[in-house]
Amino acid sequence: MSMINWDEFEHIHVIKKLKHVLSSWWNIEIVFTDDRGQLKGFTKDKTPIKNPVVKYFMEKDAVIEQLTDFVNKGIEDLRQTGNRYILKSWDTTGFDCAIVPIVIDNDFVGAVAALGFFKGDSEKNKLSEVRERLAAYGAAADLVEKALPVIKTLKDDDREHFAELVELVSQEVVTLHLEISSREDRINELNKELGSRYKYDNMIGKSKPMQELYALLDKIKNAESTVMISGENGTGKELIAKAIHYNSIRKDKPFVIQNCSAFNDNLLESELFGHVKGSFTGAVKDKKGLFEIANKGTFFLDEIGDTSPSMQVKLLRVLQEGTFTPVGATEPRRVDVRVIAATNRDLKEMVEKGTFREDLYYRLNVINLRVPPLRERKEDIPLLIEYFLDRAAKEGHPRKTITKRALEKLYDHVWPGNVRELQNEIERLVVLSGAENKVTAEMLSGRILEETQKGKVQGARVHGKLKDALEDLEREMIKDGLRRTGWNKSKLAKELGISRAGLIMKVEKYGLDKRKIMK
Repeated sequence: MSMINWDEFEHIHVIKKLKHVLSSWWNIEIVFTDDRGQLKGFTKDKTPIKNPVVKYFMEKDAVIEQLTDFVNKGIEDLRQTGNRYILKSWDTTGFDCAIVPIVIDNDFVGAVAALGFFKGDSEKNKLSEVRERLAAYGAAADLVEKALPVIKTLKDDDREHFAELVELVSQEVVTLHLEISSREDRINELNKELGSRYKYDNMIGKSKPMQELYALLDKIKNAESTVMISGENGTGKELIAKAIHYNSIRKDKPFVIQNCSAFNDNLLESELFGHVKGSFTGAVKDKKGLFEIANKGTFFLDEIGDTSPSMQVKLLRVLQEGTFTPVGATEPRRVDVRVIAATNRDLKEMVEKGTFREDLYYRLNVINLRVPPLRERKEDIPLLIEYFLDRAAKEGHPRKTITKRALEKLYDHVWPGNVRELQNEIERLVVLSGAENKVTAEMLSGRILEETQKGKVQGARVHGKLKDALEDLEREMIKDGLRRTGWNKSKLAKELGISRAGLIMKVEKYGLDKRKIMK
């Protein structure tokens, strides 16, 4: 079993929601321990604690040491009894605590400890005990009097609902750990299958979509066919075009690039086909076009979907006949050029709408390569990050490492700008982290942090029936999960630790039909 990453759990939005509900209802605080009762993911100065009584005690090293013994005994009790949880008084503080085990593969790996409440109807006697304990640890009298009212009594009717909430925290820890382990296992298996094949020229990726792309690139090495590369902005279409050229029989000949959206029609025609002296104002001498410069080599036409109908006619002529006419010339010229075109638009749809020539589309689309967006190859993100960090180090920047929490947030981002956006983000982090060796989540761009904060509690109800509040929480968790997984109920059911049938019933219960939510 891989090691538990305790530092992550404070930052998982579902756990944040659960902790918020516990805090809102009873001012209860949640901490994590390992199987020996040692506190994990807790720092006295940084871990947020709202309950002032719990906060005061948890700032004392002696209290933390005694908490270890207290939780350890509770875990032993749970091991022997097999109970779901244990609820008992903590003599060191005077208030009560609940201990819920964290079990993975039938092994106790730790516990969730809920601190800072009273059980039953013994509030009066308990308050005097807490007052005495605070005084014994040096608390000022005014702090004692102000702090004591925040300790709530857990009524017997609420106990089962309370236990369910704390158990949900435990289940989220297990779910997250298993998800991370499964992800690591998948990557490790892929590594075994692929050996060192994580790179094809300057392209990085071990994911299945990238491996399929590499295999197709291998097949067309010796071909002379026209290639169409389709993919979103920032996916690396130019890198693929270069890989095709430099692995082909034309590799020692020119590789020329032109973005078709960079010029208006007149300027683009002059760039592509050249012009003769005097053909227009400013044409003071003959100029070779890029097609002529690319003769015997490869011409990469990026954003081909942005060309006008008249330009499409001229491009079709070059592809069909191998000839073109410079601006102002009367005689056509012949070239031998392999064309690689790229677009982020749906050319087939444009053909149907009449905005792109059908004959040109089929002439370009002899071999079609689709570049997967980064959201479809997220297992490549750690590899890409390491590549960009290594490159920054070679350029003279201090060598940086990414914390696991920051990596998790980078992994969860949808990356609308794809690899280019990731590259820019890493370059930004390298600069802004300064002398710091570690890149933390707080250093990430606002758009990434905002996206991962969408799951935070938005004014959770703290009045009314507890059952209603739990249902509200459950509904929001399922609603957020459906959106996050693209309505993949099997995946979400696995994440939530329930059956697919159970999830479908809850979706119907809460009226979470996709059509209603997406309105």
